[in-house]
Amino acid sequence: MLREIQQALRLVMLLEKQREHPGLKNVRGLLVLLWTETGAIYCTVAAAGPWCTGIEMKVLQPVLTDLKESMFSCTWSSPQPDPEELCAFTDTYGSLRLLLSFQMKEARLFIPEWCARIEAFLHSFSLANARIKIHFKFKFSQQSLQRDFRVNIVRKVACANRASLILDVTCKTHPPECVKKGCWCHGGHPVLGGRLPLSIPPEAMDHSLFGELSVQPVTLLSPCVLQYPNLATQLTDIQISFVLVCGPSNVPFTGPFTLLQNLPAHLDCQELGLHGLHCSSSKDPVHKGGTVYTVEQENCEESSVPPMQQSLLLYLFLQHSDPFTYQLSDRMATEVLIEHHLEDILNNNKQAVTTALQTELKNSLKAQNHRKKDQEKLRSAAEVILSSAVSIVSCSSNMDFRNACLNSMKVRDTHELSASLCESLRRVTSWKFTPRSGCYSAQMEEHPDSDEPTRTEI
Repeated sequence: MLREIQQALRLVMLLEKQREHPGLKNVRGLLVLLWTETGAIYCTVAAAGPWCTGIEMKVLQPVLTDLKESMFSCTWSSPQPDPEELCAFTDTYGSLRLLLSFQMKEARLFIPEWCARIEAFLHSFSLANARIKIHFKFKFSQQSLQRDFRVNIVRKVACANRASLILDVTCKTHPPECVKKGCWCHGGHPVLGGRLPLSIPPEAMDHSLFGELSVQPVTLLSPCVLQYPNLATQLTDIQISFVLVCGPSNVPFTGPFTLLQNLPAHLDCQELGLHGLHCSSSKDPVHKGGTVYTVEQENCEESSVPPMQQSLLLYLFLQHSDPFTYQLSDRMATEVLIEHHLEDILNNNKQAVTTALQTELKNSLKAQNHRKKDQEKLRSAAEVILSSAVSIVSCSSNMDFRNACLNSMKVRDTHELSASLCESLRRVTSWKFTPRSGCYSAQMEEHPDSDEPTRTEI
């Protein structure tokens, strides 16, 4: 059923590209509804809102006929869902413009994990199509689930050879407790990479896949710590990408792909500034079917200010152009062909793809590696400051001065003074706040109040 939902969304997205409305923003709604009735499992995909204006089901009949023939595990004859299930959806977005319903032929093949897979797929879809609000409802026996994929922060990424990408850059990581409200970036900053042309292998051409094919990488490092230049960071994982190898319609392909899984063996980790990298499978349902790389961490001394853990997400957007493919049904069939032969396409361009990914990762981690070098300089400077401060107090013959220093830091001797000064200096330097206009902060406020006593101590 996941394939059928994928095809239905592909139809909706290709229709939207034909009827692009630049002035319409947050008015795009999609509903995916799964329910059971008399032992059978049904699915409905619905679209509503002004962005679907002009879609006529009669005109789509040839496309829908092809879509029916491609549904091997589903049948098109299906009852309409309960109107009450559609009521809240239509109240929010307006009249239904597109309604596709189908039934799974073998209900016994449906397993509970399918719900998690569909949810993961819709989550991936929403990341790459941030202006569309997706409502997922699932009712199976006595179980029910409802999830809305909504976006708080959207970033438009302009591309030279394709329509602009609308990405979800909302960061789900909660800021540390010592960060004052308004002084934390709640989004990420996607970086557009270089477009890589791909050659189509003969096997795919034998199945009528022609034209020009290319891949556009986009990287996103989160959470953003640009406003805290002295904060230590630690890259924990690289995700290429949940299942975010997206086709021309921006509908995710359902990997994983062997080339991406074996990628760490072909990357130069030393050039990337990484200690090591290996492919791992995430137990989080949201990441199922994707490729996640875990970054091996070096042994480092413990600090009262632990490093901020970051993740790097790499989107791979495929772009295909063929002057002889302009009918909607042909474009959908072509995209299915691309997905079917994507493993062969990647292997046919293995060296070029590996080199391109090495370059994109290197560029994305360049600032990260500069930050590490700055951290080393900061630690060296802190050691000199601490050593000098403790020496001044220890070597002073003025007992009043010594006692005043110990009392102000609330310590009993110079040994405790050294530890207290080290802790205070780390906090002050680590949480130095530098406002940046490009960050997604609620407001630019002064440094967190929690650091003020420490400043006074120093």
